[in-house]
Amino acid sequence: MRFAAPAAVLLGALALFATPAAADPAHVISVSGTGEARGVPDQAQLSAGVTTVAATADAALAENARKMTAVFAALTRLGVPERAVATSNFSIQPQYPPYDQNERGLQKIVGYQVSNQVDVVLDDPKKLGPALDALVGAGANQINSVSFAIKDSTALDAKAREAAIGDARTRAQTYAKAAGVTLGGVVSIVETSATTSFADLNFKVAGRALAAPATPTAAGEESVRANVTVVFAIP
Repeated sequence: MRFAAPAAVLLGALALFATPAAADPAHVISVSGTGEARGVPDQAQLSAGVTTVAATADAALAENARKMTAVFAALTRLGVPERAVATSNFSIQPQYPPYDQNERGLQKIVGYQVSNQVDVVLDDPKKLGPALDALVGAGANQINSVSFAIKDSTALDAKAREAAIGDARTRAQTYAKAAGVTLGGVVSIVETSATTSFADLNFKVAGRALAAPATPTAAGEESVRANVTVVFAIP
Protein backbone atom coordinates (compact mmCIF):
# COMPACT_ATOMS: atom_id res chain seq x y z
CA MET A 1 0.00 0.00 0.00
CA ARG A 2 2.90 2.41 0.64
CA PHE A 3 3.72 2.38 -3.10
CA ALA A 4 0.20 3.44 -4.28
CA ALA A 5 0.58 7.17 -3.72
CA PRO A 6 3.90 7.63 -5.62
CA ALA A 7 2.49 5.60 -8.54
CA ALA A 8 -0.56 7.86 -8.72
CA VAL A 9 1.66 10.95 -8.69
CA LEU A 10 3.81 9.48 -11.50
CA LEU A 11 0.78 8.67 -13.67
CA GLY A 12 -0.62 12.15 -13.13
CA ALA A 13 2.67 13.69 -14.22
CA LEU A 14 2.77 11.57 -17.38
CA ALA A 15 -0.79 12.59 -18.29
CA LEU A 16 0.11 16.23 -17.78
CA PHE A 17 3.03 16.10 -20.20
CA ALA A 18 1.25 13.85 -22.74
CA THR A 19 -1.82 16.09 -23.14
CA PRO A 20 -1.23 19.33 -25.11
CA ALA A 21 -2.69 22.47 -23.66
CA ALA A 22 -5.98 23.41 -25.29
CA ALA A 23 -6.01 26.71 -27.13
CA ASP A 24 -7.83 29.53 -25.43
CA PRO A 25 -11.06 30.08 -27.45
CA ALA A 26 -10.51 33.83 -27.03
CA HIS A 27 -7.14 33.65 -28.79
CA VAL A 28 -7.85 31.85 -32.06
CA ILE A 29 -8.84 32.70 -35.62
CA SER A 30 -11.34 30.40 -37.35
CA VAL A 31 -11.52 30.62 -41.14
CA SER A 32 -12.94 28.64 -44.04
CA GLY A 33 -10.95 27.64 -47.09
CA THR A 34 -11.95 26.32 -50.51
CA GLY A 35 -9.80 24.36 -52.94
CA GLU A 36 -10.42 23.05 -56.44
CA ALA A 37 -8.67 20.62 -58.76
CA ARG A 38 -9.67 19.73 -62.30
CA GLY A 39 -9.10 16.66 -64.41
CA VAL A 40 -10.19 15.02 -67.66
CA PRO A 41 -12.94 12.39 -67.20
CA ASP A 42 -12.10 8.80 -68.05
CA GLN A 43 -15.63 7.41 -67.77
CA ALA A 44 -19.05 8.15 -69.22
CA GLN A 45 -22.32 7.20 -67.57
CA LEU A 46 -25.78 7.09 -69.09
CA SER A 47 -29.28 6.02 -68.20
CA ALA A 48 -31.36 4.61 -71.04
CA GLY A 49 -34.37 2.42 -71.55
CA VAL A 50 -37.51 1.47 -73.39
CA THR A 51 -41.07 2.54 -72.73
CA THR A 52 -43.88 0.69 -74.51
CA VAL A 53 -47.66 1.09 -74.46
CA ALA A 54 -50.26 -1.50 -75.47
CA ALA A 55 -53.88 -2.37 -74.84
CA THR A 56 -52.95 -5.15 -72.39
CA ALA A 57 -50.18 -5.52 -69.85
CA ASP A 58 -49.01 -8.73 -71.50
CA ALA A 59 -48.68 -7.07 -74.90
CA ALA A 60 -46.85 -4.05 -73.50
CA LEU A 61 -44.49 -6.30 -71.53
CA ALA A 62 -43.77 -8.54 -74.53
CA GLU A 63 -42.96 -5.57 -76.76
CA ASN A 64 -40.78 -4.04 -74.07
CA ALA A 65 -38.88 -7.31 -73.58
CA ARG A 66 -38.25 -7.61 -77.31
CA LYS A 67 -36.81 -4.10 -77.55
CA MET A 68 -34.80 -4.35 -74.33
CA THR A 69 -33.24 -7.59 -75.57
CA ALA A 70 -32.07 -5.66 -78.63
CA VAL A 71 -30.73 -2.88 -76.37
CA PHE A 72 -28.66 -5.37 -74.33
CA ALA A 73 -27.38 -6.94 -77.54
CA ALA A 74 -26.30 -3.52 -78.83
CA LEU A 75 -24.35 -2.87 -75.62
CA THR A 76 -22.66 -6.25 -75.93
CA ARG A 77 -21.60 -5.48 -79.51
CA LEU A 78 -20.05 -2.25 -78.24
CA GLY A 79 -17.93 -4.27 -75.84
CA VAL A 80 -19.72 -3.11 -72.68
CA PRO A 81 -19.29 -5.84 -70.00
CA GLU A 82 -22.32 -7.15 -68.11
CA ARG A 83 -20.99 -5.76 -64.82
CA ALA A 84 -21.22 -2.23 -66.29
CA VAL A 85 -24.97 -2.51 -66.95
CA ALA A 86 -27.53 -2.46 -64.15
CA THR A 87 -31.33 -2.25 -64.19
CA SER A 88 -32.30 0.94 -62.36
CA ASN A 89 -36.07 1.02 -62.81
CA PHE A 90 -38.89 -1.21 -64.02
CA SER A 91 -42.57 -0.34 -63.91
CA ILE A 92 -45.97 -1.36 -65.29
CA GLN A 93 -48.59 1.36 -65.08
CA PRO A 94 -52.23 1.46 -66.23
CA GLN A 95 -53.18 4.18 -68.68
CA TYR A 96 -56.41 6.17 -68.43
CA PRO A 97 -58.33 8.39 -70.88
CA PRO A 98 -58.13 12.19 -70.47
CA TYR A 99 -59.88 13.42 -67.35
CA ASP A 100 -63.56 14.21 -67.80
CA GLN A 101 -65.21 16.03 -64.90
CA ASN A 102 -68.65 14.94 -66.09
CA GLU A 103 -67.76 11.26 -65.96
CA ARG A 104 -68.87 9.37 -62.85
CA GLY A 105 -67.51 6.22 -61.30
CA LEU A 106 -64.13 4.56 -61.68
CA GLN A 107 -61.93 5.52 -64.60
CA LYS A 108 -61.64 2.91 -67.31
CA ILE A 109 -58.20 1.53 -68.06
CA VAL A 110 -57.43 1.97 -71.76
CA GLY A 111 -53.96 0.44 -71.83
CA TYR A 112 -50.71 -0.26 -70.01
CA GLN A 113 -47.29 1.33 -70.07
CA VAL A 114 -44.15 -0.68 -69.35
CA SER A 115 -40.84 1.06 -68.68
CA ASN A 116 -37.46 -0.64 -68.28
CA GLN A 117 -34.39 1.50 -67.54
CA VAL A 118 -30.72 0.60 -67.23
CA ASP A 119 -27.65 2.49 -66.02
CA VAL A 120 -24.54 2.00 -68.15
CA VAL A 121 -20.91 2.83 -67.35
CA LEU A 122 -18.56 3.26 -70.31
CA ASP A 123 -14.81 2.94 -69.73
CA ASP A 124 -14.06 5.60 -72.35
CA PRO A 125 -15.95 8.89 -72.80
CA LYS A 126 -15.33 8.64 -76.56
CA LYS A 127 -17.68 5.64 -76.65
CA LEU A 128 -20.62 7.76 -75.52
CA GLY A 129 -21.70 9.02 -78.97
CA PRO A 130 -21.61 5.57 -80.61
CA ALA A 131 -23.39 4.10 -77.58
CA LEU A 132 -26.23 6.61 -77.83
CA ASP A 133 -26.65 5.92 -81.55
CA ALA A 134 -26.55 2.15 -81.02
CA LEU A 135 -29.07 2.26 -78.19
CA VAL A 136 -31.59 4.37 -80.08
CA GLY A 137 -31.07 2.24 -83.17
CA ALA A 138 -31.81 -0.86 -81.10
CA GLY A 139 -35.12 0.54 -79.85
CA ALA A 140 -34.32 2.65 -76.78
CA ASN A 141 -36.75 5.58 -76.73
CA GLN A 142 -35.57 7.18 -73.49
CA ILE A 143 -32.10 8.53 -72.75
CA ASN A 144 -32.67 9.98 -69.30
CA SER A 145 -29.25 11.30 -68.41
CA VAL A 146 -25.63 11.44 -69.49
CA SER A 147 -22.71 12.33 -67.26
CA PHE A 148 -18.94 12.03 -67.05
CA ALA A 149 -16.74 10.94 -64.17
CA ILE A 150 -13.20 10.20 -63.07
CA LYS A 151 -12.85 6.60 -61.95
CA ASP A 152 -10.22 7.34 -59.29
CA SER A 153 -10.27 10.92 -58.03
CA THR A 154 -7.90 10.30 -55.11
CA ALA A 155 -5.11 12.48 -56.55
CA LEU A 156 -7.53 15.29 -57.39
CA ASP A 157 -9.09 15.09 -53.92
CA ALA A 158 -5.64 15.52 -52.37
CA LYS A 159 -4.86 18.55 -54.55
CA ALA A 160 -8.21 20.14 -53.73
CA ARG A 161 -7.66 19.63 -50.00
CA GLU A 162 -4.14 21.08 -50.16
CA ALA A 163 -5.51 24.09 -52.01
CA ALA A 164 -8.28 24.47 -49.41
CA ILE A 165 -5.76 24.50 -46.55
CA GLY A 166 -3.62 27.03 -48.43
CA ASP A 167 -6.67 29.22 -49.01
CA ALA A 168 -7.59 29.05 -45.32
CA ARG A 169 -4.04 30.02 -44.27
CA THR A 170 -3.99 32.97 -46.67
CA ARG A 171 -7.30 34.21 -45.28
CA ALA A 172 -6.10 33.79 -41.70
CA GLN A 173 -2.88 35.69 -42.44
CA THR A 174 -4.90 38.53 -43.92
CA TYR A 175 -7.13 38.73 -40.83
CA ALA A 176 -4.17 38.48 -38.46
CA LYS A 177 -2.33 41.28 -40.24
CA ALA A 178 -5.40 43.50 -40.24
CA ALA A 179 -5.94 42.84 -36.53
CA GLY A 180 -2.28 43.45 -35.68
CA VAL A 181 -1.67 40.00 -34.24
CA THR A 182 0.68 37.13 -35.04
CA LEU A 183 -0.70 33.96 -36.58
CA GLY A 184 0.24 30.80 -34.72
CA GLY A 185 -0.06 27.09 -35.46
CA VAL A 186 -3.08 25.09 -36.48
CA VAL A 187 -5.41 24.08 -33.65
CA SER A 188 -7.94 22.06 -35.66
CA ILE A 189 -9.01 21.23 -39.22
CA VAL A 190 -12.52 20.14 -40.17
CA GLU A 191 -13.46 19.20 -43.73
CA THR A 192 -16.98 20.51 -44.21
CA SER A 193 -17.55 19.02 -47.66
CA ALA A 194 -15.88 17.59 -50.73
CA THR A 195 -17.84 17.61 -53.98
CA THR A 196 -17.38 16.68 -57.61
CA SER A 197 -19.18 18.58 -60.35
CA PHE A 198 -19.77 17.03 -63.74
CA ALA A 199 -21.65 17.58 -66.96
CA ASP A 200 -25.18 16.18 -66.90
CA LEU A 201 -27.28 16.05 -70.02
CA ASN A 202 -30.88 14.93 -70.51
CA PHE A 203 -32.42 13.52 -73.66
CA LYS A 204 -35.91 12.56 -74.77
CA VAL A 205 -36.05 10.37 -77.83
CA ALA A 206 -39.25 10.15 -79.87
CA GLY A 207 -38.86 7.54 -82.57
CA ARG A 208 -35.79 7.20 -84.79
CA ALA A 209 -35.83 10.66 -86.33
CA LEU A 210 -32.07 11.12 -86.02
CA ALA A 211 -29.77 12.15 -88.82
CA ALA A 212 -27.08 9.84 -90.16
CA PRO A 213 -24.02 11.54 -88.55
CA ALA A 214 -22.91 10.16 -85.20
CA THR A 215 -24.11 11.96 -82.10
CA PRO A 216 -21.38 14.41 -80.99
CA THR A 217 -20.44 14.53 -77.31
CA ALA A 218 -17.82 16.39 -75.27
CA ALA A 219 -16.50 15.29 -71.88
CA GLY A 220 -14.88 18.56 -70.81
CA GLU A 221 -13.30 18.55 -67.34
CA GLU A 222 -14.33 17.35 -63.91
CA SER A 223 -14.06 19.72 -60.98
CA VAL A 224 -13.28 18.38 -57.51
CA ARG A 225 -13.78 20.84 -54.65
CA ALA A 226 -12.87 20.67 -50.97
CA ASN A 227 -14.05 22.96 -48.18
CA VAL A 228 -12.38 23.12 -44.78
CA THR A 229 -12.65 25.10 -41.57
CA VAL A 230 -9.26 25.72 -39.95
CA VAL A 231 -8.67 27.17 -36.49
CA PHE A 232 -5.33 28.94 -35.96
CA ALA A 233 -3.90 29.96 -32.61
CA ILE A 234 -2.96 33.52 -31.79
CA PRO A 235 0.11 33.35 -29.49
